[in-house]
Amino acid sequence: MKLKDKNILITGGASGIGKIMARIALQKGANCVAIWDISEKNIADTLTEHQSYGKIKAYKVDVSSSQMVEDTYRQVVGELGQVDIVIQCAGIVTSNNTFNNNTVDEIDRTMKINAIAPMYVGLCALKDMVARDNGHLVTITSAAGMLSMPKMSIYSASKWCAIGWSDSVRLELQRMKSHVRITTVAPYFINTGMFDGVRSKVFPILDPEKTAAKIIKSIERNKTFAGIPFSFHFIRLMEGILPQALFDWFYGDVFGIYNVMDGFTGRKSLTPQPPLP
Repeated sequence: MKLKDKNILITGGASGIGKIMARIALQKGANCVAIWDISEKNIADTLTEHQSYGKIKAYKVDVSSSQMVEDTYRQVVGELGQVDIVIQCAGIVTSNNTFNNNTVDEIDRTMKINAIAPMYVGLCALKDMVARDNGHLVTITSAAGMLSMPKMSIYSASKWCAIGWSDSVRLELQRMKSHVRITTVAPYFINTGMFDGVRSKVFPILDPEKTAAKIIKSIERNKTFAGIPFSFHFIRLMEGILPQALFDWFYGDVFGIYNVMDGFTGRKSLTPQPPLP
């Protein structure tokens, strides 16, 4: 689906690749880009930086609240008209603790924002899109949703959930012969600050600009799944072919992927997180 003249909603749109994709969408002639974010400072900065590119509106939204998602989605439709493309970028990672050292709050917050919130947003968007038989729902997940990762078990679980949900919806729409499109994106670590401290032995940390451009291209080409880098498309094939011990040795020791979180520090949050509802 081309972005020109489209109304586009981006969750997590005031930081990271969400912010970059908002700019690219405007540069490609989007009618309007609506960004949702939890940080008032990031929203203000993004509006200032992007207003020269085209029409952009911002909404402070806690995507872990189903009521806020529903109310704000209706507000966006009322103010801008139908939403043609939804890109779900909002996500968090809380620590590099092993699971036994995690907290209930980390479990709840990570699953609510990374796994359940995309369903909240998707439910609002798809009701409208299916009714008019047009639209595109994009969910940014993670390569950690295809490859089990030590010291990020909750994050991996949330991304496995998001991938399973998004691709299941794709199949539902396909069987309905709907023209609504689904794109599931699973990138490796991106250098946006969210994974500061991560050290990757073989696979390079992804450049935000290049990654955002690849995701936009995937949307324009109606790709159903985009693993970034492309080699990550083969993770599950390799896991199915290799004995588990050999797979763990290959990815864990040779590629060093099982140790990438050892030095994780993460982005220092500027905005206090609200309590979960």
